[in-house]
Formats: sequence, C-alpha cells, structure tokens
Amino acid sequence: MIKSELVQRIAEYNPHLYQRDVENIVSAILDEITQALSRGDRVELRGFGAFSVKTRDARVGRNPRTGESVEVEQKAVPVFKTGKEMRVRLNQSPVTGKGKGKVKAAAQG
Repeated sequence: MIKSELVQRIAEYNPHLYQRDVENIVSAILDEITQALSRGDRVELRGFGAFSVKTRDARVGRNPRTGESVEVEQKAVPVFKTGKEMRVRLNQSPVTGKGKGKVKAAAQG
C-alpha cells in the first residue's frame, strides 16, 4: 500500500471528510513522525509499534562491482519495532501478500 492508497482508504471509511483533508492529515502525521525522529526522539503508537533512530558505526565496505574497499561513514537509520497487538493480529490471519516461503513450500509439498 502506498500513501495515496492509504489516503483513499481512510477517505472511504470516513465519507464525511474530504479526501484532500485526509491527505493533509496523513501528511501532517508523517511529517511529525519524521521531525521527531530527526530530533532523535522515539515515536510510540501503542499497539501498532515504535519508530526510533539507530546509529550505524562507520565501517569499511566493499564495492560489489570492483571488489574495492570503501569507507562507509557513520549514519543514522530509522528503525521500526512492531507492537504486541500488531504481532498478534498478523499471526492470527494468513498473510496474502507477495511474500515467499509458504507459497514455495506449498508448491513443493
């Protein structure tokens, strides 16, 4: 699902709201999460999950094309940890996405 699909779905569930207003609300939420993470804050949405920032240390990497060693600088990366309610819901119903694993195993068995 992409942002525009999320906006459309929320607008469908809330016919009293204009789609443009829903788009503004979704953008405001995502902007606020981004700003909080850029300040180094943790954003927790109970039952859904928590966003935080992890710092990856500088390291020596390797260019896969040439095999040459490359210095990779320290950087901050966003991390998402699922909440308990989300984990429970995901494990109760079958996933019908583009995942691998189960489809491949069923085809072999």
